[in-house]
Amino acid sequence: MDETTQYQVMSETGGVPVKHWTRGVPVEDAALRQLSNVAKLPFIHKWVAVMPDVHVGVGATVGSVIPTKGAVIPAAVGVDLGCGMMAVQTSLRAEDLPDGLGHVRAAIESAVPHGRTDDGRRRDRGAWGDPPRAVTDTWGASLAKRFEVITDKHPKIRSSNHVVHLGTLGTGNHFIEICLDEQDHVWVMLHSGSRGVGNRIGSYFIGLAKEDMKRWFVNLPDQNLAYFPEGTEHFDDYCEAVTWAQDFARLNRELMMAHTLAALRQVRDLPPFSADLKAVNCHHNYVARERHYGEDVLVTRKGAVRAGEGELGIIPGSMGARSYIVRGKGNRDSFCSCSHGAGRKMSRTEAKRRFTVEDHVEATQGIECRKDASVIDETPGAYKSIDDVMAAQSDLVEVVHTLRQVVCVKG
Repeated sequence: MDETTQYQVMSETGGVPVKHWTRGVPVEDAALRQLSNVAKLPFIHKWVAVMPDVHVGVGATVGSVIPTKGAVIPAAVGVDLGCGMMAVQTSLRAEDLPDGLGHVRAAIESAVPHGRTDDGRRRDRGAWGDPPRAVTDTWGASLAKRFEVITDKHPKIRSSNHVVHLGTLGTGNHFIEICLDEQDHVWVMLHSGSRGVGNRIGSYFIGLAKEDMKRWFVNLPDQNLAYFPEGTEHFDDYCEAVTWAQDFARLNRELMMAHTLAALRQVRDLPPFSADLKAVNCHHNYVARERHYGEDVLVTRKGAVRAGEGELGIIPGSMGARSYIVRGKGNRDSFCSCSHGAGRKMSRTEAKRRFTVEDHVEATQGIECRKDASVIDETPGAYKSIDDVMAAQSDLVEVVHTLRQVVCVKG
């Protein structure tokens, strides 16, 4: 592991220290206040670690790593439970790609439901009207029975958007990309989570935690930091439900990847190819039991990736920027973590106000993607510099591959 430390310490929090990897990267004052609030909680283990893509979230800051002992904070995990990345290297080379890539993007868009229409109801283009066999088989084999156990106890979690969302992309910053690495190998990379059912689970338990805090007369600096103490019924139920949702998210990415690769194999001007050379599938919004500094703790990574020594991860840039396949250095100070992307430098509302379609077209020149007003909030200028973010965490990861996208499908 690189012995040169990159972090700074915020110690005047009124609680545990906050170690932050943010040299050369802007951090909002509101994000610092959120971090100070988390640091005051009585069950934080050692300190809070903050990644260079940090920005304001709900309760807990996006880009934070929160180790807890004896409690879990549902809003810190969030509502897109298990959101993360998957990337696969193919045997294709840059020269194998056709000159025009519009039909390649169209093939992916036809194969994977994406976006949201009809207010999420029956005709929603972002859900399966009739789920394919691979989806129903995966649901039945890996998810259905456990979901029934969870919803029998908490019927408000029941949703029709479970199997019809499995293998679908979603909205916002979720994407599917075709990328080229530094040696012109073709990769397929995607970003998604647990979709509607994960949102329902996360929102439900966040509400329960707030109710418990009121019932127990617990005063918090931010009500979104409401927590479940270990040993309580809701703690165990939440851990069971969030683990299920994280499994849903991982399987969701695997199914989307399979459907994307199958669609690419049907594109006539692409040669036959394999896609089993190198694959990475990692969460960046999740909670897991881990051992750090000799103690078993729960680690919540809200917009952060596990980067244990030798472990592969994915750090995507914005549309138009580089992305990275990385190998973790196992940095103990960060609780073996790294950033999950570039991180927003402004809100979606501010991006829509500040940028025009013409700005977006210029920023995404050379990339086959949507170039209309509906994706302005995802334009590259709305995000921090991925170069600055990577420089700030050189002691956390090493770069294995540098990717640049040539096709981008947005949710």
